[in-house]
Amino acid sequence: MADVTRFIVAASAGDATAAAELLPLVYEELRKLAAARMAAEAPGQTFQPTDLVHEAYVRLVGVEHAQSWNGRGHFFAAAAEAMRRILVENARRKKSLKRGGDRQRVSLAGHERPGGSDPAELLAIDEALIRLAAEDATAAAVVKLRYFGGLSIEDAAESLRISRATAYRHWTYARAWLHNEVRHQG
Repeated sequence: MADVTRFIVAASAGDATAAAELLPLVYEELRKLAAARMAAEAPGQTFQPTDLVHEAYVRLVGVEHAQSWNGRGHFFAAAAEAMRRILVENARRKKSLKRGGDRQRVSLAGHERPGGSDPAELLAIDEALIRLAAEDATAAAVVKLRYFGGLSIEDAAESLRISRATAYRHWTYARAWLHNEVRHQG
């Protein structure tokens, strides 16, 4: 652990090389800290522990003004505080009206697969999906793979050659968009 302390001190002095070498040494501990923070959060968070670690690390080490830490404990306390601030900022952003803070999540999980659906509902979904494809082709492709093909998010992401996180964002957006369109049609 002497290496960690040495790199922390060097990074706090502004050494970019030390900052780059520090991440692999502290990554697992930061990830555990982030996972603990995320476990205490309300369900439905879009942040993953890895996202939280990376954002916090950039705030700690990637700043223009060098930060000074009094060793390993101080560094991890600063990391915990950075994670807290990131989660609070994210919560404020989500609650803002500009970001749909007055809206509630709607899940398509309770809906049946197309084989057992009402034909009128299936047609409404298909028409809405065509309009979605004109607006966001990738989101429409994710819906086709998930809803009509029965693929998981991971399989849909692999099929479309996009990251899992990107596929999840498209799926979340498309579900809300389709729900709104189908509700307004019928």
